[in-house]
Amino acid sequence: MQNRQIIIDTLPTGTLKTDHYRMMETDMPQPAEGEVLLRVILMSIDAANRSWMKGATYRTAVNAGDPMPTYAICEVVESHSSSLTKGEIVAAEATWSDYITAPARTCQKLPKVAQLSHLMSVYGIAGKTAFHGLISIGEPMPGETVLVSAAAGSVGGYVGQIAKAMGCRVVGIAGGSEKCKWVQEEFGFDACIDYRAPKLSKALAQACPDGVDIYFDNVGGKILESSLNFMNERGRVVCCGAISQYDTDDVMGPRNLPGIVVVKRLKMQGFIVMDFAHNDAKCLRAMKHWVANGQIKVAEDIVEGLENAPQALIGLLNGDNKGKRMVRVSLDPS
Repeated sequence: MQNRQIIIDTLPTGTLKTDHYRMMETDMPQPAEGEVLLRVILMSIDAANRSWMKGATYRTAVNAGDPMPTYAICEVVESHSSSLTKGEIVAAEATWSDYITAPARTCQKLPKVAQLSHLMSVYGIAGKTAFHGLISIGEPMPGETVLVSAAAGSVGGYVGQIAKAMGCRVVGIAGGSEKCKWVQEEFGFDACIDYRAPKLSKALAQACPDGVDIYFDNVGGKILESSLNFMNERGRVVCCGAISQYDTDDVMGPRNLPGIVVVKRLKMQGFIVMDFAHNDAKCLRAMKHWVANGQIKVAEDIVEGLENAPQALIGLLNGDNKGKRMVRVSLDPS
């Protein structure tokens, strides 16, 4: 039996294209002692995937010839470990493949939920990133103004909804008038600014007349620079990602740093979701409560088929997703 796998054929030097990847067939992987054979069900598609191809980050660099790494929800189909049994559903560091092997100790058992994809979105990496960044770094208080970029994306939509549930005023930034309308109608944002329209600073001033207390940044670059100008004294800037900088060699950083941080006494902190894993149980309790009472709506963007993973990532980088993007590789267990 053969296993399909997508590898990085050549590293991109500019914009990512589908021909930077290559699908290949390999022998079915065989688990060693202490390992499990996993059937990949859903793969997370994240902007950070592109940054891994530019060099070492919080993980080792991805090189030409490597299978494309990902975070995935999988089913155990064969176990050589007493800690996992056939049929269990786990989260694992995986690759763009039909099947993978992994040490059982690195796999996280997942709870049963009505919809498996929710373990990737609202109760998974997207929801946890939004919750931990906003709560642990942003420290929102009722009545404060929260500004969030990539508001229609996998993390930004949850950031805004959590902030609304906590009594904040929420302003989003998204690409295109249609997306901005969707963010307000679907997620209940108080306002949403189209960054593609002219005069971003004027739009920010109108949408945030009392300034910004928390800015949750997913994009970096010019939008980060503009948003910093509207921060209130002792505001908090949560640095989650820099999607505007990943798929280009023309990298631009904010020109108003560090001066504006000093003058306004801002807290500016970056993070990755694993930093707050010790608070995951607290996060899940809160997210389940908000979903149950309708304060958080789940938005998912599922692309069908392993072969479509390269285009799914390219589309994400171009902003064509609404909600958490993932690729379905195989069916949920029956």
